[in-house]
Amino acid sequence: MGNINCAADVKNAIQLLEAEQAVKEKLLKDQFHLTYESLKPVNLLKSTIKEISSSPYLIDNIIGTATGLATGYISRKIVVGASGNLFRKLFGVILQFGVTNLVASHSDGIRSFTQSLFQHIFHKRNANPEKP
Repeated sequence: MGNINCAADVKNAIQLLEAEQAVKEKLLKDQFHLTYESLKPVNLLKSTIKEISSSPYLIDNIIGTATGLATGYISRKIVVGASGNLFRKLFGVILQFGVTNLVASHSDGIRSFTQSLFQHIFHKRNANPEKP
């Protein structure tokens, strides 16, 4: 805007500024409503679940950790059983911790090994259907 010399220029400048203010006010209200909607607990939960399900690394990490916990628990139950022996229980806890960490840290290798093992077993069975 340049220098204003007459009353008509002042009125035009005021109208332009009011129009600009109205546009900015509408944009601010729209952004407020979007922010308000996105901060609702249901929408936060939906967006979190969407992010988790779209991240393959996170899902693989969760599956690896869950597999490690399950195998550790099963190995402890196999070793300890219903025994009341304190040393056997201590050994079971140590074994569970070790197996859990081992499986969780090497879940990719274990997964690829078991997939190749299953493919090898079922491939041989499908290749020779006449043999018992």
